[in-house]
Amino acid sequence: MDQHQGLWDFMHQQSAKLLQQTIQHIGLTFISLLIAILIGVPLGIFISRNKKAAGIVLGTAGVLQTIPSIALLGFLIPVLGIGPIPAIAALFLYALLPVIRNTYTGIDGVDPGVKEAALAMGMTATQRLFRVDLVLAFPVIMAGIRTATVINVGVGTLAAYIAAGGLGEFIFGGIALNNTNMILAGAIPAALLAILLDFLLSLVQRTGRRRRRTVLACLPLGLLLLSSFYVLPIGNSRLLAGFTPEFMGRRDGDIGLREVYGLKVRTVVISDAVMYKAIYDHKLDIISGYSTDGRLKAYDLVTLEDDRSIFPPYYAAPVIRNRVLKQYPELAPVLNKLSGRINDSIMTLLNYRAEYLNQPPDRIARDFLQAQGLYQPPRNGHKGIVRLGSKIFPEQYILTDMYAMLVRGYTDLDVESKTGLGGTKICFEALTHDQIDMYPEYTGTALLAILQPPAALTARLTPDRDSVYRYVAGRFSKDYDLTWLEPIGFNNAYALMMRRSQSQQLGIHTITDLTNYLKK
Repeated sequence: MDQHQGLWDFMHQQSAKLLQQTIQHIGLTFISLLIAILIGVPLGIFISRNKKAAGIVLGTAGVLQTIPSIALLGFLIPVLGIGPIPAIAALFLYALLPVIRNTYTGIDGVDPGVKEAALAMGMTATQRLFRVDLVLAFPVIMAGIRTATVINVGVGTLAAYIAAGGLGEFIFGGIALNNTNMILAGAIPAALLAILLDFLLSLVQRTGRRRRRTVLACLPLGLLLLSSFYVLPIGNSRLLAGFTPEFMGRRDGDIGLREVYGLKVRTVVISDAVMYKAIYDHKLDIISGYSTDGRLKAYDLVTLEDDRSIFPPYYAAPVIRNRVLKQYPELAPVLNKLSGRINDSIMTLLNYRAEYLNQPPDRIARDFLQAQGLYQPPRNGHKGIVRLGSKIFPEQYILTDMYAMLVRGYTDLDVESKTGLGGTKICFEALTHDQIDMYPEYTGTALLAILQPPAALTARLTPDRDSVYRYVAGRFSKDYDLTWLEPIGFNNAYALMMRRSQSQQLGIHTITDLTNYLKK
């Protein structure tokens, strides 16, 4: 996506997708809100009549709302899987407290004299509830519903991480690519949606007493109608693909697949953290991934051959600031000790240990260095500090730990590690803005995600890994005063993956095979 494109031009270009995501977001918001009202209002009524239970119910709802949203989704995924169900469950739990609390507060605040008058007129408890208590508590209850709605619109952006859609797809894709237009294309509609829904509900909140019973009766029906806005991504595709936010916005990703292969597949945006388990559980048929990912072995997946070469060579190498190399010239030979030591199969095995066996990256790094005869105990570290960064996946953690151990063992320098910096552009910006001194990068990523040369030049470069390396190293040195050290050895290319059994059953072994199958 063009980083220099104006925001409104970008939003106009993506208007169809933006409309779909907005509709999904409205649906997610109101499905969860409807469930919260159907459960929260009766609970609020119950505790208004049973004060001893109020503390337990409100306390429990309060504790649920204090759980960080990402952590809550993490708890729900093993139980409910991915997609809309865990997203709706999480939003429901966040909406519950304001609905229960305001129902309880509103009913409890009704004038006791009015309640006694209703009983004196011969009303039963149920009649008093619907004709007096709920009518008089209506503004307070609606205030709770307004609060729950705004909370759900905001938290609902996280639904994109688990393939539930919504405006978070643009937001997280923009964060991964450091693309402000993408971030704002999701954030602005989400903010406007929260403001609009809050305003509309405020009009409902100001309904006169005579019409409140009618509104109370119609409110669930209205929410049910708005809930129907949620639809899963539609299309004629017989297969469902799950792509990470970064992959969706890259030329060597979804954009390239559509332009070069003409691939038209139904896609959902999903986090790398749950993507592999989702395809293993048959929730997805195709995923984006990396060719050296250890989960390929763990979940018996195969990579589809890129027979039209849209994925350039992704040879890993450390990228370091020239000023640091001049200040500490002993760094380059130490960091280059990994050069040529790790091939594709070795890196896949190391990733398997981290991603499937859940071994800590520092242990994996030390085991490898010891096996290679490269590990040395740390020296004094008094000469200075080198700041190492990494992206947010296990392979980068392992490589960063290896470099940290080499620096500490072979020099008098110490290391400050800043791992998990997010996607490519965040790491690169940290490096160019003097927040870190080096991090492991990939030649293909640098070519297409950072340098973005013209398509004709890219086509000439990508067949030859050495040409890509020389071009990237030269541009980085000239444009950013950065040095690419020697490649580590393995090629961690982007790839499309399928379950081995499904690939064999359908006869899909290349991306062209996949495209042709979807056209049938």
